[in-house]
Amino acid sequence: MHSEFPLSPDILYLNHAAVAPWPRRTVAAVARFAQENGTRGAADYARWIRTETRLRGRLAELIKAPSPADVALVKNTSEGLSVIAYGIDWKSGDNVVGIAQEFPSNRIVWESLGTQGVAYRRLDLYASSQPEADLMDLCDERTRLIALSSVQYARGLRLDLERLGDFCRSRDILFCVDAIQGLGVVPFDLKRAKADFVVADGHKWMLGPEGVALLYVDPRLRPELCLHQYGWHMVEHRGDYERLEWSPAADARRFECGSPNMLGVHALDASLSLLLETGIDRIRAAVAERAQRLIELIDGHGFELLSPRDPERRAGILTFRVPGADHQTLHQALTGSGVICARRGGGIRFSPHFYTPHSVLERAVRITAEAAVSRSARK
Repeated sequence: MHSEFPLSPDILYLNHAAVAPWPRRTVAAVARFAQENGTRGAADYARWIRTETRLRGRLAELIKAPSPADVALVKNTSEGLSVIAYGIDWKSGDNVVGIAQEFPSNRIVWESLGTQGVAYRRLDLYASSQPEADLMDLCDERTRLIALSSVQYARGLRLDLERLGDFCRSRDILFCVDAIQGLGVVPFDLKRAKADFVVADGHKWMLGPEGVALLYVDPRLRPELCLHQYGWHMVEHRGDYERLEWSPAADARRFECGSPNMLGVHALDASLSLLLETGIDRIRAAVAERAQRLIELIDGHGFELLSPRDPERRAGILTFRVPGADHQTLHQALTGSGVICARRGGGIRFSPHFYTPHSVLERAVRITAEAAVSRSARK
């Protein structure tokens, strides 16, 4: 196993699409920060700010943003999406186009706009063989925004962001991407995707903590988003506490109303250092190799694959059904056997990362088969 991940030997970890384990260096960074805080308080706060600035740079590099100043640090994906949804000047009769099977964070926020007369048009992904074309067909002259995940959380479909981004630009439609299931495992390029907004929490494929997320808003749109959170941190002249006149910061900091999560900042900075040292292209290839091996194992045991077979249509999520199994019971049995995974999209979801040993994949599928047979024999 990769030296950065000394996972307990009784754990087969296949749940990076939910909450990832931290690398060794992240654990060490948090321990150092805690020790420093406990012995020196905020004596070295200026250095903490430098770590925060470095984190913005790493996140900007991850999405190929022009500048670290384009990156806001928010609490989570839901907060970032809410900043966007309640910052846009909607008109009654506008609509948002999305996907019915989205994770609730990227569905509820748009549904909530119904009180303003904004409709949320949902594509049934499971009934679509050409999701990009079908999403476009849902748009009309009152469509203000397309909002979707780059990789769908339940079955792992990866959408063609470049095609959708081109469409949005040609129709003057805003494009919002929840990148939480892709960042850290597949390359992301703002120029190619033409995304106006990008949001992603750090606790999945970025191998960081919960409570720190990336929010990108295209600079041309920043002044147009109405702000609903205010405080000392989001003003242009931050730190000038006696100044009576104020204005929102011109850069992405305008979306950060108060004190940053410095503990989370140190953790995510350390995690991203590992990903960027390794290289996202190398990580993508390693995850693709593990996904392909899982498909071979799933097919070999006669399970039903629910995730895409086309490598260009998937990232790190593999979801499958076991014929005749009660998947809630099966998931409980897997968890009890140390196979850390999820029940999503009508089946069992495995999500290995670049460091996951092939032996973990093989053992996990074998345990799944044994658990299914055992449960069947008891009926």
